[in-house]
Amino acid sequence: QVHLVESGGGSVQAGGSLTLSCVVSGVTLGRQCMGWFRQAPGKEREGVATLADVERTTYVYSVKGRFTISKDISKNTLYLQMDNLKPEDTAMYYCATEALACTTVESYFGAWGQGTQVTVSS
Repeated sequence: QVHLVESGGGSVQAGGSLTLSCVVSGVTLGRQCMGWFRQAPGKEREGVATLADVERTTYVYSVKGRFTISKDISKNTLYLQMDNLKPEDTAMYYCATEALACTTVESYFGAWGQGTQVTVSS
């Protein structure tokens, strides 16, 4: 059974940085498409970034140049480095895997973590 646990969220001021981690068990990270998603209050969950098994990455336009998705296979851990954070980045962030296709479409992913909260103040 696949299990994902996110951590690293917190409260920061605009312009600050955070690094989210997602420890994965039950599946070998190197072979999986992994994704980060977020859900702000009152909004639908949206895809933020994906990392395919061939190291190909995709980002939603609003985070390009500010966020970086990466993985450490030896630790079976996925990361999301978030720089120059903005108040509109405030959301619960989730990692996900077991994707039908490596895109930022939420419904394609079958396994999810419980989320970690990121709050950015102006």
